[in-house]
Amino acid sequence: MKNISRRTALKTALAGSAVMALSGVDAVAQSKSKKTVANAVPALKGNVRHSVSKWCFGNIPLDEFCVICKDMGIESIELLDPQDWPTVQKHGLTVAMAQGAGLGIDRGFNDPALHDELVASYEALIPKVAEAGLTNLICFSGRRNGVTDLQGWENCEKGLKRLMPTAEKHNVVLTMELLNSVGHKDYLCDHTVWGAELCRRVGSPNFKLLYDIYHMQIMEGNVVDNIRKYNQYFSHIHTGGVPGRAEIDETQELNYPMIMQSLVDTGYTGFVGQEFVPRREDKIDSLQKCILICDV
Repeated sequence: MKNISRRTALKTALAGSAVMALSGVDAVAQSKSKKTVANAVPALKGNVRHSVSKWCFGNIPLDEFCVICKDMGIESIELLDPQDWPTVQKHGLTVAMAQGAGLGIDRGFNDPALHDELVASYEALIPKVAEAGLTNLICFSGRRNGVTDLQGWENCEKGLKRLMPTAEKHNVVLTMELLNSVGHKDYLCDHTVWGAELCRRVGSPNFKLLYDIYHMQIMEGNVVDNIRKYNQYFSHIHTGGVPGRAEIDETQELNYPMIMQSLVDTGYTGFVGQEFVPRREDKIDSLQKCILICDV
């Protein structure tokens, strides 16, 4: 588990690898992954739409993981490439946040030299997202590379506005993730207010933010207040324990039930995606526990 990260998983996916393995997923975890949990999980309350990032659970086969998630009441498995969407949908689930376009976390819309390549990549995938009945497609600002906030807004705005006609035509929401610039060094879109201003500048309902609670706790804290102020710009939410992106329980510094209740109180109707990396041996029990923590 020490050597895996979102960056590693994304680079592996972009390279076309069929396997994103976590070194800590052992035979015991794989055995546990085969159980169903329908009788063990209380009925969910229905106020939060639950999703989970597959990369956090390593080499559990996707078909098995779909069965497990559906038994828990999870509606979505996310951050999957197009070849995996039919598997998820076969099980009656959706992909709340699709991926498969772009040039990775570090090479994004802040670099005008990449705009032509980025636009071509997203224009090719956006219709496929729509054809699959999906809505959200992830994108990234890329590294700051020495530019000011103002220059970064201008660069990203120019590139993203080129994609808005296609996104609007197909009713796909291009969703830029807010990431911390400590672990993702020099990442530009690293504060909620910066991302919200970019949404205002792009000026389309088809460009929004992925508000990642783990990343924003590292960068700015004030999670509940920022949810209340800026939720209209969010199309998706990610969880994760701070410190360390572990389980979102009493071992870390965030009060997730209170955060989730504040989110529900805003009228947010999007998905909440679990993106913690399990530290416990029984990774499926960890997932079940964290889903129930967020089910307010």
